[in-house]
Amino acid sequence: MAAQITTSLIQEWIAAQRDFFATEQTKAYDFRMVQLQKLKQAILDRKDAIVDAVYADLGRPTFEAYFELAPLSEIKLALRQLKTWMKPQKVAVGVDVFPGTGWIQPDPLGVVLIIGPWNYPFQLMISPLVGAIAAGNCAILKPSEHAPHTSNVVAELINTTFPENYIVVIEGEAETSKRLLAEKFDHILFTGGTAVGRSVMKAAAEHLTPVTLELGGKSPCIVDADIHIEHAAKRVAWGKFINAGQTCVAPDYLLIERTIKAEFLTHLKQTIHQFYGENPATSPDYGRIIHQRHFQRLTALLDNGQTLFGGQTDPETRFIAPTLLDGITWDDPIMQDEIFGPILPILTYDGLKDAIAQVNAHPRPLALYFFSKNEQKQQQMLSATSSGGACINDTVLQFSQITLPFGGVGSSGMGRYHGKASFDTFSHYKSVLKRSFWLDLNWRYAPYTPKGLNLVKRMIAH
Repeated sequence: MAAQITTSLIQEWIAAQRDFFATEQTKAYDFRMVQLQKLKQAILDRKDAIVDAVYADLGRPTFEAYFELAPLSEIKLALRQLKTWMKPQKVAVGVDVFPGTGWIQPDPLGVVLIIGPWNYPFQLMISPLVGAIAAGNCAILKPSEHAPHTSNVVAELINTTFPENYIVVIEGEAETSKRLLAEKFDHILFTGGTAVGRSVMKAAAEHLTPVTLELGGKSPCIVDADIHIEHAAKRVAWGKFINAGQTCVAPDYLLIERTIKAEFLTHLKQTIHQFYGENPATSPDYGRIIHQRHFQRLTALLDNGQTLFGGQTDPETRFIAPTLLDGITWDDPIMQDEIFGPILPILTYDGLKDAIAQVNAHPRPLALYFFSKNEQKQQQMLSATSSGGACINDTVLQFSQITLPFGGVGSSGMGRYHGKASFDTFSHYKSVLKRSFWLDLNWRYAPYTPKGLNLVKRMIAH
């Protein structure tokens, strides 16, 4: 399907999905349940193909590649909770509408567009789809062209499991995405970089299409002196270097209390060596950079500061070793944009207020990590900073909890999904008031009377 994706062909698919949505089949509880079961089985049938494709695109070890199957948990939750999610919620109404009742009911939006990234090319494509199906929508999916093996698996899975007038995958280069974005959808969910996110939002604005943007940013990892140093070092290293640092919620920089810096970095270096051995290039547990352009961008950042650990590269295999950079300042190029790779710059602070001030002087990040045993400091950090999400004494794992809505704030994104939040994102919550005919008081009808005015005053002003 990747070849010759014309505007007219895209318009045909959208029109077919609008026609199918108009039949109201997607709104039925039984229909949604069947589709979720079909998606679940299709993923289970292709577990090995998914893992192999992710390895082919990113060199991810099998252990990390299995993270791509996380949508199975989303499906299981939706299957258990869908009836509850779909149920209208009664709300209290005023005496002015007596006899009447009010409720809020979730309605599907219609035809939605989901554009996925290359760093977790299966998970971040399929997880939003679970919410779109559960909410009763039709969907068009556009996987990233930078992860072609996984894109092919997604296309084969979806296009052989569902009819294209319900769900369809459209593969292609950036031009295909532009053609899709030129059309009218009922919602767009995009996962990727901030620059492209701006273009998505601009295109959506032409049709007043609502968007969910899952972007990124420079997620800080702040380390207090009051920690379990060995555990903290392992958790920071794991969160930073899984998928060779190509994770939107990876710690982007280390901001460490000056008094503990030397000791912590000693443990951090030992941990990286423990994880990946003397030569990470030969480790079966360490991934590769997605493509040459990203590799070249990252290797240019290695000129910042002083290399404290790592720094080795191999352009032929797109290998960049887990790297620690010391002597970094906020003016260095590496601190201007999200790194999105296995390079960890190190900065210091003196006192928690100093750390908070440094974080708050920059755009609000997608994630914030704070390591400290001190609960008062934990609360101070959460209260004084703004981020899409936060994790205390660990990294990245907040993303894996489907009971925690995931999303950014400010330039790190807008909207949220995961679990019930995905259902909410792809639903319109329609407010309904229903009245009976058995009583109809005249207080609100013209000609207005002093008695009616007094009644309005009592209802509104008291």
